[in-house]
Amino acid sequence: MSIYLLDWAELLLRWLHLIAGVAWIGASFYFVMLDCSLRPPARDSDRRRGVFGELWAVHGGGIYHSEKFLAGPRDQPLPERLHWSKWEAYTTWLSGFSLLVLIYWVGAESWLIEPSRLALTAPQAMAASALVLAGGWLVYDLLCRWLGGREGLLALVLLLLVGLASWGLFQLFAARAAALHLGAMLGTLMAANVFFHIIPGQKKMLAEIRAGLDPNPEYGRIGKQRSVHNTYFTLPVLLVMISNHYPMLWSHEQGWLSLFLLALAGVLIRQFFVLRHSGTVMWRLPLLALLVIAGIIAWLKPVSGAALPRVAMTEARAILDARCVACHSANPTQPGFAQPPKDIRLDSDPQARQLAARIAQTVASGYMPLGNLTGISDEERRRLVAWARGVEKEGQSE
Repeated sequence: MSIYLLDWAELLLRWLHLIAGVAWIGASFYFVMLDCSLRPPARDSDRRRGVFGELWAVHGGGIYHSEKFLAGPRDQPLPERLHWSKWEAYTTWLSGFSLLVLIYWVGAESWLIEPSRLALTAPQAMAASALVLAGGWLVYDLLCRWLGGREGLLALVLLLLVGLASWGLFQLFAARAAALHLGAMLGTLMAANVFFHIIPGQKKMLAEIRAGLDPNPEYGRIGKQRSVHNTYFTLPVLLVMISNHYPMLWSHEQGWLSLFLLALAGVLIRQFFVLRHSGTVMWRLPLLALLVIAGIIAWLKPVSGAALPRVAMTEARAILDARCVACHSANPTQPGFAQPPKDIRLDSDPQARQLAARIAQTVASGYMPLGNLTGISDEERRRLVAWARGVEKEGQSE
């Protein structure tokens, strides 16, 4: 029953995480579009009122007129009732962190640790996980403070930092956990930007405006800087959110690099849309992103099994029973599994043959068994792949 309730907790947290994430990223995309699409006010009276830029838009059967003030309206007091965009960010991070704890900390032995990479105990792995999130934020925040005003250099350094973090995480954790932690680290930077800089800066700015003072422009500079960073983090974070369904992205020997390059492609695509909102169309950005993606697809292509020897079903069955069926059966015997993952059952020959191609991919990549809990050898992996390739050839000849 406890495993059943944990499954429900995981489902509901994932649902909440998705809902809050959609709300947060949707608001982020909207305000970036709004800010980039502003035009100087058409009327002199609006300029005198302090309008910095305006946008006319149509949506949902109505016409909207948005105005941006850098220091509030000059012809009237600042309204007390203002809309704040913050709880979407906080809810997304809190639900995501709760999922990380529920899956990767509670199930550290299965999901977080891979002894062939680094033999950590569960407490050590959990501490490392927490340090990745906190340490990533501290390093990022210091870089933003030190390189403030040199945004081009800062962008390059942050790109290298993300690449280094991706490599380091794949040395520390199991591949799937490493990929997840890259996204969790970037998501933490985004939420921390909102919590520590954007919202506090806005509160100080409003207090100065209401006191009749000219607000410190540094609040706006920092808030804009961190908001811009957040919009470029969004697509890499979304990529990681779905990557756990596609082991081919991170189970490769150089999974850290494939994930980093895909994230870079996402940044290029996001830059295209940011510039497009401002009226600049640079098709070379999405084209370059597509070239990067095409290169990754070609790079990760599975090796042909033509040279592999033929392996009989009886031999494959012995390996499956010893290394896979503990989890992938109607009644799993592996602790922590009440039902087979993704409802994949390998305890009968017809089911195994039907899933031969998937078995070959996940076994050859090293993704399965999780953390190699069952101790499968490289030779056994090779034999299973050879068997699966034989099954595939049989199907083609029928």
